[in-house]
Amino acid sequence: MFPVGAAVTAVELAADPHPVLARLRAAEPVSWLPALNGWLVTRHDLALRVMRDAAAFTVDDPRFSTARVVGPSMLSRDGDEHARHRAPFSRRFRPREVEERFGAYVREECERLVAGFRDEGGAELRRALAGPLSAAVVAHALGLRDADVARVLAWYDAIVSTVDDYTAGREPGNGGAEAFGELRAHIEGSVAARDPSMLTDAAAALALPEVVANAAVLMFGGIETTEGMIANVLRHLLTEPAWLAEVRADRTLVPAVVEESLRLEPAAAVVDRYATRDVELAGAPIAAGDLVTVSLTAANRDSAVFADPDVFDPRRPEPRGQLAFAHGPHYCLGADLARLETRIAVETVLDRLPGVRLAAPSTPSGLVFRKPGAVHVAWGS
Repeated sequence: MFPVGAAVTAVELAADPHPVLARLRAAEPVSWLPALNGWLVTRHDLALRVMRDAAAFTVDDPRFSTARVVGPSMLSRDGDEHARHRAPFSRRFRPREVEERFGAYVREECERLVAGFRDEGGAELRRALAGPLSAAVVAHALGLRDADVARVLAWYDAIVSTVDDYTAGREPGNGGAEAFGELRAHIEGSVAARDPSMLTDAAAALALPEVVANAAVLMFGGIETTEGMIANVLRHLLTEPAWLAEVRADRTLVPAVVEESLRLEPAAAVVDRYATRDVELAGAPIAAGDLVTVSLTAANRDSAVFADPDVFDPRRPEPRGQLAFAHGPHYCLGADLARLETRIAVETVLDRLPGVRLAAPSTPSGLVFRKPGAVHVAWGS
């Protein structure tokens, strides 16, 4: 019944998904993929429908892997419970306040990180800039003032590894539980000390285990997707000489470059939902309990919404139609902070590394999160 989907492999989706996603979008916009043991939604309008309808397509399911590691949070609840978990944190991410609250810190951290390798003539920007910046900003945002960046990254890596194990059906080791225990102890100590922070604000409305779970979710999203976002934007810009020249001459183009990179290669490739009842979507007979995966990557290259969708064009008229931060009640809480970090990172690289250029080919990969394995650059003569 779904011959295109039946032939799709997980390797294709992780390595170079765009050709097969285009075939699915044209022939089977909602298709059953044995490789995912679920439905894959690839059309922009259908992706919006699924993400907006939490009553029919929910995250609140015991199979949701992140909840199995950190417990219930805004990521794994819908309806009133979702709103209760999200509200204490959302106050710190109001769009108009993000620049005022975080701008100076992000600029200082970018300058510090770039200064650390500026005299070397070359660097790998994903691990030298994107990762450490993302970890430092999320620690600062949460108020984890005594946790150094290396420790935050270690917690994150271990928790992500455990989530990946659950997603793949593997029995996880002890690393994720130990890392989460350390994070929990650090957060509990911060809340007990009543240090003014996002965490102590949240503790006034949520139980302490709920504060910890949501902090872990924010850390996960704030590091994984922002690191990938920065790496993807730098890669896109440095592989487009004409656009690079334009941006060097006009820094006001940087936000448009960021938005177009998000569209072309979102750092979070997919979001998962579970059908709460039998429902038909574009002719597909989805049964209650079925996994329904929305491909943000595919939706962002839907030619019904974006002209010449495979072309990198920061001047396109419809950039904000992209769905890189999802949509509906689970729209990414930190979207504006991630945009701020990425914009400042790009500006700092261009300002402080004269003549910066790619030193080696770089290709994004990943089934759930897509980013280049490395962004090696060089600068100077």
